Amino acid sequence: MHPILFKLGPFEIRSWGVAFAISCVMGTWFAQRRARHQGINPNLIMNLALIIIGSALVGSRLFYVVFHWEEFAPHPWDIISPYQSTGQWGIGGLSMLGGIILSVLVSLLYLHLKGENIWKVTDIVAPSFPLGIFFTRLGCFLSGCCFGKPSSLPFAVTFPTQSPAGFVYPHCPLHPTQLYSSLYGLGGFFFLLYLKRYKSFSGFTTWLMIGFYCLARFLIDFLRYYEESMILTKIGGVSLSVNQGVCLVTILIAGVGWNLLRIRERCGSARRS
Repeated sequence: MHPILFKLGPFEIRSWGVAFAISCVMGTWFAQRRARHQGINPNLIMNLALIIIGSALVGSRLFYVVFHWEEFAPHPWDIISPYQSTGQWGIGGLSMLGGIILSVLVSLLYLHLKGENIWKVTDIVAPSFPLGIFFTRLGCFLSGCCFGKPSSLPFAVTFPTQSPAGFVYPHCPLHPTQLYSSLYGLGGFFFLLYLKRYKSFSGFTTWLMIGFYCLARFLIDFLRYYEESMILTKIGGVSLSVNQGVCLVTILIAGVGWNLLRIRERCGSARRS
């Protein structure tokens, strides 16, 4: 693993940060490209991208802190300080699901206040989310975080003991859930582009992206390690994480949202005819 790519004096350039930066650049570039083809000002996409990036970082941090408060109770300043009480630079501890939820909500509010066609714009941006997941989860793999449970599969990975995964499971092969997540991000990206030919209403791609992400995340989380503070409940010996609970609720919301927009479009078409 390569959690630190190189150092500049006291500052460390970490692989996750680089992967996140690449995901932001690639996602923004692709969304702007789609916007030009659909008559949307690319500057709007750039502004929206900055809002998404900022709210994603805040949401990811807050979601992590809420369920790991014991880590921050002795040193609350570590929540926002780039210089941690451990003597290290950087803010460690993020939960991608929290970032996605907050960025979606803030994006919808921003587009509403701007008077934009919300679902048309979010459909343009939607494929950039799974594309970003593809790159970001590669950074998680290099950092050894967001790791899986012990596995005997031939492609299971044994992480170095100095990594988060190796600290919890020293010298133990684990499910590379980071790579599983990266692959479903790439698959989701192409899946949404393929389904574009079947799009019949605005919001079609947006709600599909949200539902697809939450379904994939829900399934992979059965193989992912979580601390007890992140376990929602246990059913028949199978643990359900807080993230899985959030995913189930969001899948239902996505299904309702998708169908409401579909029905609204059908009713509008009927009135126009």
